[in-house]
Amino acid sequence: MTLVKPMPAGQVGRSVPRLEARQKVTGRTDYTHNLTIPGMLHVKVFRSTTAHGRIVSIDTTAAGALPGVHSVITGEDIRKVVPEPYYGPAFHDQPVLALDKVRHVGEPVAVVLAEDPYVAAEAVQLIVAEYEDLEPVFDEVEAMTSKAIVHDALKPAGTFADLKHVAAHRNTNIALDYHLRRGDTSAAFAAADHVYEHEFRSQQVMHTPLEPMVSLAEPGDGIMTIHTASQSPSFVRTEIARLFGWPENRVRVKVPHLGGGFGAKLYIKLEALVACLALMVRRPVKLSLTMEEQFYTITKHATTFRIKSAVTSNGVVTARHCEVFWNGGAYADIGPRVTQKSGFTAPGPYDIENVSIDSYALYTNRPPAGALRGFGIPQLVWAYESHTDLIARDLGIDPLELRRRNILKDGRPHATGTLMQDAAIELVLECIAERMQWSAPFDRGTGTVLRGRGIAIGFKASISPTTSVAIVNIAADGSTNLYMSTVDMGQGSDTAMAQIVAETLGIETETIRVVRPDTDVTPYDMATLGSRSTFHMGNAVKMAATHAKEQLAEMAASLGLTPGTNYQTSDLFKKKFGMQAGNVIGVGTFIPSYKSPDLATGLSENVTPFWMIGGTGVEVEVDTETGHVRILRMVNAADLGRPLNPKIVETQLSGAAVMQLGFTLTEKMEMDGGQVTNASLADYKIPGLHDVPLVMENHIVQANQHSGPYGAKGVGESATFGVSPAIANAIHDAVGVRLTELPLTPEAVFRALHAASKD
Repeated sequence: MTLVKPMPAGQVGRSVPRLEARQKVTGRTDYTHNLTIPGMLHVKVFRSTTAHGRIVSIDTTAAGALPGVHSVITGEDIRKVVPEPYYGPAFHDQPVLALDKVRHVGEPVAVVLAEDPYVAAEAVQLIVAEYEDLEPVFDEVEAMTSKAIVHDALKPAGTFADLKHVAAHRNTNIALDYHLRRGDTSAAFAAADHVYEHEFRSQQVMHTPLEPMVSLAEPGDGIMTIHTASQSPSFVRTEIARLFGWPENRVRVKVPHLGGGFGAKLYIKLEALVACLALMVRRPVKLSLTMEEQFYTITKHATTFRIKSAVTSNGVVTARHCEVFWNGGAYADIGPRVTQKSGFTAPGPYDIENVSIDSYALYTNRPPAGALRGFGIPQLVWAYESHTDLIARDLGIDPLELRRRNILKDGRPHATGTLMQDAAIELVLECIAERMQWSAPFDRGTGTVLRGRGIAIGFKASISPTTSVAIVNIAADGSTNLYMSTVDMGQGSDTAMAQIVAETLGIETETIRVVRPDTDVTPYDMATLGSRSTFHMGNAVKMAATHAKEQLAEMAASLGLTPGTNYQTSDLFKKKFGMQAGNVIGVGTFIPSYKSPDLATGLSENVTPFWMIGGTGVEVEVDTETGHVRILRMVNAADLGRPLNPKIVETQLSGAAVMQLGFTLTEKMEMDGGQVTNASLADYKIPGLHDVPLVMENHIVQANQHSGPYGAKGVGESATFGVSPAIANAIHDAVGVRLTELPLTPEAVFRALHAASKD
């Protein structure tokens, strides 16, 4: 390393291969699933078969008597050790094991611990529970007025600044309601040339990371170490310490590489259970979920979205009312944040003077729902971009042209009152139009196989306010370590952050070692979620590297070295300490400014530190005899500011689009009385190689996020936004039928075609 030579060209903007690539392809990567500790007990879970019921009895006698079983533990056993065994990021509403009643099929009721996991699994089958059935509620709209109440009372967690206002509701299934009022929608609707009103529904789906959830708790002398596949080690530490009434320094959370997360491994999932069990039995305890069990642990919100627009004859939207119902399942998890943070984007990326929004987080007796790639935005874009196309077609205006007439331009206020800054919505829209050759004629097919095109665009506000801290440690030989608690789960964050350090210090990215998250070693980061890491942690990393660089410059000055002198960093330490010794520690802490929305109006002049923009155009082929839809071409475009690593960006765009493709065409958790009937990858169909579009393009528009590290901002979710409505719009364009509920299966298309043929 030198302080005077120009930095290696293009550390930011260079497609550096991922730093952990060799470990992964050679099978040497560390995963929690591979970890074993002497004396470790395996956990298997006995789960509820009732969607809503009071616990009458739990008989564990036969299970406890099975040879090889160490112990059988229920919620009441845990309550003797931890008096208030409830957790959650928004409400402390979820018990470690069910207490008093069960609220969804698959809820953990009791556990068996044994040295042999097969013995534990056999013993679970011997547990017998009796319930007094209560009336369940499964639909999010029905939950608004249902006599079936999932929670009798709620205790707000008070953990996060943006959720400080959540209230302790009683006798309702509403966990949080967000309302926004801007302008006079009533007057605008009364004066409108046209009023359009539609309802769209999206289904409950699952994250399906190929590495299932796993946690291992290791009790020590006054310390609890938790090895876990988590996206939020800092939160796990805080929450476990709170649960036990301990100071944070008695809890240590270590996270190796993750085999995917997508939001499933956020906040507390298994960690509270294994920590409580380890505290009770004083031995290491490991819980590894099966793929089936994940379907009952965390899912994506099903939604009902009612949207109404006032439109002039020439296609200008003058008012919009949005009503969104989020099916949060039995426990809130982070659903209240989804309801507010995503809810306020419900009118879409359009300049609409008069807006009213009502967004509700609702409890039901389904498995819990929380964060999933896109954080609620894909459900919203699905509705408002399908609605936009319906308006365009009714008015006889080209769908692209209608969007151009209403697009929200940089510098104009969003519905919340926050100005759109560094948000290249127009560029993304025009990029898709150009790549799709939208104005040119195209082959519409013949006979029973017809073709159509669709386009859709969406945007997302970042989570705020949140804190990220980074440490850059330069050793006496000039080698550099980066310490942060951002979790690399396949998105390439370790590599991108190392590139920021390299750019700042003027060294090669490949020489930097990124230390894996360990809360005793790596500093605080709120969580790896919502595409916040590039912006939030990236700024913290840049600040830490700059701090280290400044200290090196001060050291050089103290030694009488002047700028322009050619010297190595190792020379500085030798001159300073007389030998190869010492360190320079740079620290960076970043938290963006934020103003909470007004509780009465939902307005805020500073609701997000940056906007994510993404859109998709597709060309599809529809077989009118079978309803089968084939994606011939997909074009994804995004504004992510300046790309830190273009190759990683490209894989993030394609990965997000393919994931959303599954949610659009095939994936749905089929439910029967609260029971998931397709809880396996044999029946729950995620996209395979044959489902990927024949042609898929990913484009990065030329943009810059002035407040981001080297002009960058997040990208991991951008390509999820427009996929569903673009495909629905293309199907409509091809065969003239409009589907309003996901997924867009061949059966759904065929039924719509059959119904249309009767009209």
